[in-house]
Amino acid sequence: MSAAIRIALANLRHPEDPGASVALAERAIADAADAEARIVCFPECYVPGYRWPGDPPRPFDADFLERAWSRISAAAARARVAVVLGTERVVDGAIRLTALVFDPDGKVAGFQDKVQLDPSEDALYVPGSGRRLFTVGELKYGVVICHEGFRYPETTRACVRQGAQLVFHPHYDRAEPGRYAPKTFADPANSFHEKAILCRAAENTCYFASVNCAGAGSPTTSAIARPDGTLLAYQPYGEEGLLVADIDLAPATGLLARRYRERG
Repeated sequence: MSAAIRIALANLRHPEDPGASVALAERAIADAADAEARIVCFPECYVPGYRWPGDPPRPFDADFLERAWSRISAAAARARVAVVLGTERVVDGAIRLTALVFDPDGKVAGFQDKVQLDPSEDALYVPGSGRRLFTVGELKYGVVICHEGFRYPETTRACVRQGAQLVFHPHYDRAEPGRYAPKTFADPANSFHEKAILCRAAENTCYFASVNCAGAGSPTTSAIARPDGTLLAYQPYGEEGLLVADIDLAPATGLLARRYRERG
């Protein structure tokens, strides 16, 4: 019998303020437990909220983050659910975008920093380095964050070549004037971004689970692609809630990632 695991993507509204981000995350973790998911992943920098270019500036608050992480840890332990939390942190005096991973007992499993920044983020953040794997039950998984997963295939490949069967992809994108607002996943009239989700899965023979915030007119939504590049599930656009799916690990062989060879 092949192993299977139930995952959840927290397709929540963007938080109104940092305090709201924590309360919404705690509720989603409890909802994931009710749905019998083993792990839940949040969008990019969900706590305290992504710093969108042009929005009013917000100071980095390390004390707030420590308190927030403590509350998320406690929520994970109560629910017995692993958590991939999009957040930010300071390393050597500089701010990094990151994913903080909690085990189902609430203990910190580690960080995966964003390695490839979007050019719009250069003034606020510094990139991290390296890739690491995490586990929950039979599942081995990695994390790539927004821009690096959409535009840099090697980030996903690095996870899968280490043994990841699934790669989580926290991202954040929202409606802007003049942008196309799709109604169906990977609409040909939309940008390349959702097609990239299917490509990352197919070119590495892994599951790829991408999670965005819910918002009216959003150009992307949360979705899960199978290892053959077909769509397993997606969240209706603008609809807040959890996207829950059962993942059969047998097809996630990583075959194409392992066969990849650099060419000069």
